[in-house]
Amino acid sequence: MSTGRHHLLALETSSSVCDVALLSASGSEMDLRSLSHDATGEHAERLLPMVDELLDAAGLRRTDLDAVAFGQGPGGFTGLRVACGVAQGIAFALDLPVIPVVSLHAAALRESGDEPLRVVAQDARMSEVYAAVYGKAAEHPSGWHTLHDPVLLDINDLVPWAIDQARHWTHGNAPAIKLLGDALDAYPLVLGEEPLAAATQRHGDDLVIHRGGPWRASAEAVARLAWPAFLAGRTLAPHQAAPLYVRDKVAYTVAEREQGMGGNPRARQALTIRSMTEADIPEAAAIESGVQAFPWTTGNFRDALQAGYGGWVACLDGRILGFALMMFAPDVAHLLLIAVRPDAQRSGVGHGLLRHCEGQALARGLPAMILEVRPSNARALSFYRNRGFSQIGVRKDYYPAERNTREDALVMEKKLIAGEANRG
Repeated sequence: MSTGRHHLLALETSSSVCDVALLSASGSEMDLRSLSHDATGEHAERLLPMVDELLDAAGLRRTDLDAVAFGQGPGGFTGLRVACGVAQGIAFALDLPVIPVVSLHAAALRESGDEPLRVVAQDARMSEVYAAVYGKAAEHPSGWHTLHDPVLLDINDLVPWAIDQARHWTHGNAPAIKLLGDALDAYPLVLGEEPLAAATQRHGDDLVIHRGGPWRASAEAVARLAWPAFLAGRTLAPHQAAPLYVRDKVAYTVAEREQGMGGNPRARQALTIRSMTEADIPEAAAIESGVQAFPWTTGNFRDALQAGYGGWVACLDGRILGFALMMFAPDVAHLLLIAVRPDAQRSGVGHGLLRHCEGQALARGLPAMILEVRPSNARALSFYRNRGFSQIGVRKDYYPAERNTREDALVMEKKLIAGEANRG
């Protein structure tokens, strides 16, 4: 990256608000300006004119930009598509990188306070919310790192889920957590001060839930999260950018909702990650076979555990949803396998396993983690890039492929920062 002044454009349209920000920086000097408009139903018409207005005010042109960031959601389907599409269009035209930012993470940054955990809840309509958990981490560039990726919950499941998450991430201690997001205004009968106090009292411990602000993501917060990613080279090509959809369907019929559809029942309890035992091998191998064309055998799993490799399974209500295997070298941790059941994907299981592996590596004093991934596996590449991995090499003919051919492996690495991973 060249030295000098850099300009990052940020777009955020996950809610009714159309928000644009411009971050300009040179060394430690940083300037951040923004425009905002309540553009319900007008995102497509408003966004590009607002971009040009902001650039004109800064005396810049689109060709002066170095990257484009956007709030990828979750949120309103139309708004998410608009921000992503405009970001891709500008980036394609100017040959710029794109940086997706989870909108709930951006909302978490807008809250003040010193509590160790923040739960962001955004109104998803139909008595449901998008929710995610963030933990305080001084070493993280934003000050807050992701503990649980966004999930979809029935509003009545939010508080019990938040309490379970707090217990899980603090290993049973009872901290103060802050609940924030526009769901506080949307559901006052559940998330008002008195209902929250009554709900925590019913759980019979010392955990306290404080009400934060009814924040939504802002383009300024998106820019602040995207900036360190830009500096570290954690960016995507325009064609790899995509909105973050948590709800599989835009709407459910009355009959479907009467049958319990809607929401995400998988997310109602805290995920448990424990060491893999030999008794877990058949189920782990079955998950591997369900997601890989050339899976490991039960014998491969058994050999790995006997060789002393780290192995863990992620469980919910006693059911194994995913697993990870990792080898510890003297100077690096090597992630060998990570897999999640198809029906449990996009619910935070893979992210939780990856963070657990990072914590295990940090506990052993290892400064980095490496892994291999097929170039053809676009979904896995996006998953790893969005979580801080970057390509450092290629292993030729590493993987078996169809018709007795071979496929290269991309070698990816993540530098580990103390305090950023779950130390589980």
